[in-house]
Amino acid sequence: MSEYIEHDQVGKSVGLVEKKTFTFAQPPDEMILESGARLGPVTLAYETCGALNADQDNAILILHAFSGDAHVAGYHHADDPRPGWWDFMVGPDKGIDTDRYFVICVNILGSCNGSTGPASMNPATGKEYGLEFPMVTIADMVAAQKVLIDHLGVNKLHAVIGGSVGGMQALEWAVRYPEMVESAVLLATTTRHSAQAIAFNEVARQAICADPKWNQGDYYGTDRPDMGLAVARMIGHITYLSDESMRLKFGRRLQDRADFSFNFDAEFQVESYLRYQGRKFVERFDANAFLYITKASDYYDFERQHGNGSAVKAFSGTAARFLVVSFTSDWLYPTYQSRAMVKAMKKTGLDVSFCEVEARWGHDAFLLPSERLTALMKGFLGHVNGNG
Repeated sequence: MSEYIEHDQVGKSVGLVEKKTFTFAQPPDEMILESGARLGPVTLAYETCGALNADQDNAILILHAFSGDAHVAGYHHADDPRPGWWDFMVGPDKGIDTDRYFVICVNILGSCNGSTGPASMNPATGKEYGLEFPMVTIADMVAAQKVLIDHLGVNKLHAVIGGSVGGMQALEWAVRYPEMVESAVLLATTTRHSAQAIAFNEVARQAICADPKWNQGDYYGTDRPDMGLAVARMIGHITYLSDESMRLKFGRRLQDRADFSFNFDAEFQVESYLRYQGRKFVERFDANAFLYITKASDYYDFERQHGNGSAVKAFSGTAARFLVVSFTSDWLYPTYQSRAMVKAMKKTGLDVSFCEVEARWGHDAFLLPSERLTALMKGFLGHVNGNG
C-alpha cells in the first residue's frame, strides 16, 4: 500500500485535521435508495482542508477507494504516527494545493469508517443492521455526498477526484450533477467491472460467507469472521499488486528459514506478507461492509445506467473537463479500459487529457508517491477554466 511521509515532515502537511460527521434523512424523510429501499438517518464522516473562497467555487471533492476513509491528509493529533492516505498529494503547494483549494473527503455510504453502514445501529431494532442494511450503489453514495456538499455551502466543485472505486464515484458525479462539476480526475478506474474483476470480488465475498462466525451477517457482539475477512483481503490485495512488484519485493525468498519445512506454515515471504495484510485489515474493517461495497462496485455500469449501453451517449450528459490516468502495471483496471473511456469522451466532444503512467506497482500505484502524477494533478487543476 501507500508509502507514507515521515512524521517529522508534518510542517509540509496540512497539519492537524478533525474528523467530522453530518447526519440527515431523519425519519420519516429517509433517503430513497436506487433499489427503492429507504434509509435514515444517514451519517457521513468527512474531513476538510483549506478554506472555501468567497465565490464558493474552489472546492475539490476527493473520493476514496474501496477500503479507504475520509482521512486524506494531515494528522489527527500531535503524536499521530502517520498522516492521511494521500498526504503526499494533498497539502500546501502539493499536487492538490490546500493554499488554493478547499478539499473535502467523505467516507462512503456503506462503509465502517464513520459513515452509516451495516455495522451501524438500526434505529428500528436497536441492534446493528447486519444484512438488514439495504443494498447501496455507487449512485447512492454520490447522492448522499451531494447532500453534504450542499450543507457545506459549496456552489460548484472545481474538481471531483477519485481512484479505483472512487473514480466510479467521480464519473457518477460528473453526469449526475453536471451543473456543479467543472472537472473530474479519474485514476486507475473503469466505467464498469470486467468479468474478471467481478469474479475476484465474488471469491472474496465467499471467503467471508464461508466463515462459520459470519453467521449470516449477525456476528456483532460475538466472535467476528476474522479468518474469512482476512482471506478476502488477501485475495483483493493480490489484485492491487503486479507481477513485477511481487517479483521485486518477494521473489521466491523464504521467510526466516534457509530451506523448506515441508509443512503448511508461511514459508515464502509473499505468504507471510499476505497473512500480515489480512490480519491488519480485520483490525480496521467490517466484514459486512466488505460485502456491500464490493457488490456496489460490481453493480456499477456507467454505460447502461446513463447511456442505454452507449458510453458516448452516457458522456453526453456532462460538459466537465477530464483527466484520465492509467498505470502500465494495473491489471485490475488495465489501460485499455481507460482508453475506451477516453475514446468515448472524445466522440462526445469533451475536453479530455489522458496519460498512461509507467509504474511497477500495479493498481495501487496511484496511492504511492509519484512526481509524475503530482505534476499531472497540479497542472490539470491549475488550468481548469484557464485558472493557471
